[in-house]
Amino acid sequence: MKRFLFTTVILFLAVFEIQAQNYEYKVITSIESIVPMGLGRSRIISSSEEQNYQDFTSERTAENDKQNKSKRSDVKIDDFEETKLLNFYSIAGINFKNIASNDAIISSKINTMVSESWDLAFVVSGVESDAGKGDGNGIYITRFIFKRLIQ
Repeated sequence: MKRFLFTTVILFLAVFEIQAQNYEYKVITSIESIVPMGLGRSRIISSSEEQNYQDFTSERTAENDKQNKSKRSDVKIDDFEETKLLNFYSIAGINFKNIASNDAIISSKINTMVSESWDLAFVVSGVESDAGKGDGNGIYITRFIFKRLIQ
């Protein structure tokens, strides 16, 4: 009975410890262009500044339907890390070397984040691709959402 009680207390403390942990999150974004001939801009973007979303948030209700008046210049940050990536297309079409090169650079960024105690929590992607004849524009965007314990 003592062993059972001891085990129960230990399990309770372990679960409580897991639930009491706080995390911080960081978003890294890759943008890969499908504009041919190197005319697009492909990058990994990582913010170096903190922002508080509440500074740019207003609440709209039936009684107060005023639009948020935050200035775009106040929302924009000046400090960020920008890593060059290659475009998916070259003059001849899809360039598999460029894709492999981007994969290596993105993997390097992920490995660096993991070595800095970040865990890859979520990956979210979207695409605005070539809409057919005469379009020739598009991007693949991927957001890598990392988390780590707040010490």
